[in-house]
Amino acid sequence: WVNGALEPFGLSLPGTVFGLNGILLAHVFLNGALVAGVLFTRLRTIAPTRLKIGQSLALGAWARFRLIDWPEMVPVLPGLGALVFLLAFTSFPVVLLLGGGPANRTFEVAIYAAVRLDFDLAGAVRLALVQLAVAALIIIPATAYAPAIVATGTGPRHHWRETGPARWLHFAIAVPALLFLALPLAAIFSGLFSPALPALLARSAFWAAAGNSFVIASASAALALVLGYLIAAARAGLTGHASKPRAVLRMGLGVPALAYLGVPAVVLSLGFFLIVRGFGANPGIAAPFVLILANALMSLPFALAALGPALDAIVMRYYRLQTSLHLSAWVRFHTIDLPLLARPATFVFALAFCFSFGDLGVVSLFGTERFSTLPWLMMQAMGAYRTSDANVIAAILGVVTLGMFLGGPALAKRVLGSRPINGDEMV
Repeated sequence: WVNGALEPFGLSLPGTVFGLNGILLAHVFLNGALVAGVLFTRLRTIAPTRLKIGQSLALGAWARFRLIDWPEMVPVLPGLGALVFLLAFTSFPVVLLLGGGPANRTFEVAIYAAVRLDFDLAGAVRLALVQLAVAALIIIPATAYAPAIVATGTGPRHHWRETGPARWLHFAIAVPALLFLALPLAAIFSGLFSPALPALLARSAFWAAAGNSFVIASASAALALVLGYLIAAARAGLTGHASKPRAVLRMGLGVPALAYLGVPAVVLSLGFFLIVRGFGANPGIAAPFVLILANALMSLPFALAALGPALDAIVMRYYRLQTSLHLSAWVRFHTIDLPLLARPATFVFALAFCFSFGDLGVVSLFGTERFSTLPWLMMQAMGAYRTSDANVIAAILGVVTLGMFLGGPALAKRVLGSRPINGDEMV
């Protein structure tokens, strides 16, 4: 599209989206909005008094950035850099689809090729161990530098209005960045108007893959929600106990779940693949169950992060009341936990559903001609140079994802209801 717009002027963008250029560009696209969101949240925590003092001293744009903004951003940059590194280091679909050949192969793609193409399980295990070791070398130091990123209250904020060259610089950065983020999304959703849509909808393979995706995503999201609730409830039961053994136990309950943050999807899929082969089971038959369990485990850290603080707040406020009324576990869950957890639980379900619905890492070692999901069908279409079919499937994936996040909370609020705990927006 960009080259088509530049063609009348005799210009064009050099290079191609395949190969290293495309891989880097795609990862900048995927992580750029994440970095901007985190830094924006961090800048919103600046005390209004500091901004007022800066304005009273007539600080210019550069002086404000150097004295006020930059010191606020520095503490989160190491942790944010480590997060972006891990997201790129464990990236699989982008490299697989845009790699352009063996020259740009990564650990994830090499593990996939070792199992699917060469059936070299020993080599795949060695690659997986190296990847886990490198990920650990990044994760362990990053924990010492990554402070919690939390939004502050909703009170009035001081507005610093830029003027002159600084204001034009803002526009010069924001407008191209917006186009950079919007054009790929527009290209994806253009698949909804593709002539290939009717033909794709008429294929039984598409509906079989769509049905598999919906069932697996729903089941894995429900399993992630149940596991996250059980672990978070167990940890919340230890809230407020000052004894060291209970504190160690509380921390130990969360370690196995959080460990999946550092486990790439293909590595986890390889582990399940070896387990299935060890039991002599047919990988094709075990595939749906493996995908449900693996995707639930990949979503578990996010479920624990969302449900944990909410359950801690519930226990701190209602524990004595529950004990004095001798409420059973079911009554506590139905009358207290369920209404108060409706919002974070809906977020967890939507996030886990979308993770599983768009998964290509876990299914990469279990997808076959007889068993397929929409992402696997999209990858097959790309491999067969059926770009129009792949574009239509990507558009459908995008519509379902947006629909889950936009419609899920409203549906949950209507069905379950939701009331805050002491006005706390976290819950």
